[in-house]
Amino acid sequence: MKKTGTWLFPAVVMLFTFLFLKYMFLLGYVPTESMEPTLKRGSYIIGCRIYSDLEAGDIIIFRHDGKLLVKRIAAVAGETIERNGAILTVPEDCYYVLGDNAEYSYDSRFWLEPFVEGKHVVAKLFWHYN
Repeated sequence: MKKTGTWLFPAVVMLFTFLFLKYMFLLGYVPTESMEPTLKRGSYIIGCRIYSDLEAGDIIIFRHDGKLLVKRIAAVAGETIERNGAILTVPEDCYYVLGDNAEYSYDSRFWLEPFVEGKHVVAKLFWHYN
């Protein structure tokens, strides 16, 4: 029994840590200037995978073209935006996102499909360290 106890506790702690990070939090790193000054290049971030309704102004982590990106929600479902001279309405369960640093941000302004679907949102920014 004593031998089992020496490996059982670390194994249980490792399992809980894995589940905690897999289903509750997302650890990340910001490699570009697209969210400056809010998130400086090289910042470490923690996103919470469990979140309530997302609103304009929230910073989200989402999947786009096979990558995880971090951007600020500029418009939510039902709101209208102007993009390249055209007025668009954000579809249901979608978001229009922009980087805080427009000069260095590849965001909804440039994408062929400008909206992020809710199913692609991975987490909402919870904490960051610059």
